[in-house]
Amino acid sequence: MIKSKKTYAKPMRPWEKQRILEEHKLIDNYGFKNKREIWKIKAEIARIRKQAKSLVSIRTKQQERQKNQLLTSLQNYGLISKGATIEDVLGLKINDLCERRFQTMLVKKKLANTPKQARQLIAHGHAFIGDKKVRSPSRLIKLAEELLIKVIDVDIEESKSKSIKKAKKGEETEDLEEIEGVE
Repeated sequence: MIKSKKTYAKPMRPWEKQRILEEHKLIDNYGFKNKREIWKIKAEIARIRKQAKSLVSIRTKQQERQKNQLLTSLQNYGLISKGATIEDVLGLKINDLCERRFQTMLVKKKLANTPKQARQLIAHGHAFIGDKKVRSPSRLIKLAEELLIKVIDVDIEESKSKSIKKAKKGEETEDLEEIEGVE
C-alpha cells in the first residue's frame, strides 16, 4: 500500500496571533471542521498561483495550451470570469475557493440554515448533486453542478416547526403544572 503525500503544509509560526484570528473567522464563516481544511485550501491556491506564474511568460504552444486549460478549468468552477487573464488568477484569495465549497453552496441556496448544519446534512448523506450522493463538504462545485444541488429526506422548515411546537407544548405543560400547584 502506497502512503499518499500530504496536500498541505502547517504554518511556519504556529502561534502567530493575526493568522490564528483569520483562521477563526474562516472557521466561523464557512464551517470548517479544523484548521487542516483551511491549510489544504491555502495549498490549493498556492498550487494554482504557482502554475499561473509559470505560464505568465508564454514561449511555446504547449504552454499556451496549458494556460488555456487552466483558465477554462477556473472558469468552470466560477473562480474567474470569461475574459479573465493569468493576472486575474494570481489575484485569487482563499475566500474565492471557500465560496465554491459544497458546504457553503448549501447555505447559499438556503438548503441549510448554517454551515454546521450543511456539514451535518452532507455527512449524514442527505445532500446530492443530481442523483449522486456527495459526502465531502470540501468538494468544489462547478457552475454546471450548482443547479443540481438538492437535499433529500430532510425538510428543514418542518424540523423548525416541530421544534417550535415541542417548545410550545413544554411551555403549556409547565403552565398547567404551575396552575395545578397553585390550586
